[in-house]
Amino acid sequence: MHNQTSEQKYKSGFVSIIGRPNVGKSTYINQVIGQKIAIMSDKPQTTRNKVQGVLTTNEAQIILIDTPGIHKPKHKLGDFMMRVATNTLREVDLILFMINAVEGYGRGDEFIIEKLKGVQTPVFLVINKIDQIHPDQLLSIIERYKGLYNFAEIVPISALEGQNTDRLLQQIKEYLPEGPQYYPADQVTDHPERFIVSELIREKVLHLTREEVPHSIAVVIEKMQKREDSEKIHVMAAIIVERSSQKGIIIGKQGSMLKEIGKRARLDIENLLGSKVYLELWVKVQKDWRNKVTQLRDFGFREDEY
Repeated sequence: MHNQTSEQKYKSGFVSIIGRPNVGKSTYINQVIGQKIAIMSDKPQTTRNKVQGVLTTNEAQIILIDTPGIHKPKHKLGDFMMRVATNTLREVDLILFMINAVEGYGRGDEFIIEKLKGVQTPVFLVINKIDQIHPDQLLSIIERYKGLYNFAEIVPISALEGQNTDRLLQQIKEYLPEGPQYYPADQVTDHPERFIVSELIREKVLHLTREEVPHSIAVVIEKMQKREDSEKIHVMAAIIVERSSQKGIIIGKQGSMLKEIGKRARLDIENLLGSKVYLELWVKVQKDWRNKVTQLRDFGFREDEY
């Protein structure tokens, strides 16, 4: 990185990443920031909050916002997430509409493009997972999407391999306005550690239970503090499910599943916090929590924050 010259003005801005589930939005944020800050799962709808990745260089600061998936809502939680996502698009300086090159065009894209027509913000089409297709396929994908929307730029990348991600960053910088450095240079996310810890635990539940437990889970951090008798940080977390059968699946035979969730989550949490962690997990049943607005607020989905 070169130091800024007096002619160069510092640029900064907010960039929203949208797309159908499983297109690689979280993988891209983690690739760019170089730390595991957005949870990764091959199940849809895993990112519920605006997880922000902050990339700071001598020339610019890019604040990446991983919005909840834009999709037709099926319940109050979905409706709430949809409003959060749509509001975000109006607030940001640039939108990255990410698609999966392997899957190509889908009906979900049609819904997203309709939403994009209602905003003035410039939109990049980012074609992810190009390492998994033949170059000839890429041309037909570009032609298809070109006819649907007037994209400011079209950039093919592989977030997992890091292919072309630097070029995308350069193009993002060109579209950002002049502005201040909003966050300290060493800050990579604006979410408190408690939120990231809860997301890391959710990620492990989703990975390990696969199709058996749908997205009717939340994780609430009850306590997170350094223990008086040791250097370890004591984390107490409750995994909230909607049905007793889900509780049984997460606990597993003789507690085996919960133990494995805890073991994997603890390693990631220790890496995040830079300290040894004592992790205590338990499972609570709260029926139909997604449709109870008061409980949505309890779990951190607060409408007034958006």
